[in-house]
Amino acid sequence: MTASTTRRTTAARSRIAAVGAIAVAGALVLTGCGDQTEGSSATPSGGTQKDSSAPLFSALPKKIQDAGVIKVGTDSAYAPMEFVEGGKIVGVDPDIAEALSKQLGVKFQFTAGTFDGLITSIYTGREDAIMSSITDNKKRQEGLDDKGQKIGKGIDFVDYFSSGLSLLVKKGNPEGIKSMDDLCGKTVAVQRGTIYEDTFKAQAEKCGDKKLTIQAFDTDAEAQTRVKAGGAVADLNDYPVAAYTVKTSGGGNDFEIAGQQSDVGLFGIGVSKENTQLRDALKQALDAAIKDGSYAKALEKWNVQDSAVKSATINAGQ
Repeated sequence: MTASTTRRTTAARSRIAAVGAIAVAGALVLTGCGDQTEGSSATPSGGTQKDSSAPLFSALPKKIQDAGVIKVGTDSAYAPMEFVEGGKIVGVDPDIAEALSKQLGVKFQFTAGTFDGLITSIYTGREDAIMSSITDNKKRQEGLDDKGQKIGKGIDFVDYFSSGLSLLVKKGNPEGIKSMDDLCGKTVAVQRGTIYEDTFKAQAEKCGDKKLTIQAFDTDAEAQTRVKAGGAVADLNDYPVAAYTVKTSGGGNDFEIAGQQSDVGLFGIGVSKENTQLRDALKQALDAAIKDGSYAKALEKWNVQDSAVKSATINAGQ
């Protein structure tokens, strides 16, 4: 579980909740992506670099057609969405990219870097796209910081994944937890300093006299252990991380997800506002992958099918 738990404090804040980390993009135009290293890539069917006979090859910009590659920036430390295994970048996002590559006939070449430098890499042209569980929101679309000040051009998003927060409970859900309100009068475990702890604190206020006891730990692994031992009824995490924990911990025998996701938002593939042709080609490819079932297959592989979108959208995040 190391790959997922090491991101707990920063992942939710930077990917889902906050845009503050992106506010430095304008100041990092020259330095934000300097330490990126190349990772694995998703290749079209047959392993060739490009296939001009692919259904949507002609929809791509000529520059990408000629190169046979879409360069994609990612932060490869967020299992199961994107993480390094055996020296390669794997996960939900690379598998979705592979489904798109079969429609477009070009290779998706993932390069690992830091999350707060990803949008900068679009501004500078280092990457053609970014795909890293990035929440689509208006501030990122418009290039604004948390105070509403303009700090960049903004980017466009092709929305491909829906994700919120999920309660992780012991296998069999012995306490019958179905929602946050069911936690009142009980004890929960969570990693200290995260938005998940803040969410539980807000719920504790809502519970009032029916006290919700919160046990905070240094790591999410410790919180999970507390739930597994029965000392707490639930832990809280991003849905894809919770789903990955359900699938992998104890061979799938330790945990399950209780109830529905909350605070749901959209993840998007980010592209330059000046590259509308690539944006539209990616949207067409995603719709085609949804239609032929390859998109669903990628999600099912990682047990995150509840985050599927029914169709591709552009800049639908709020």
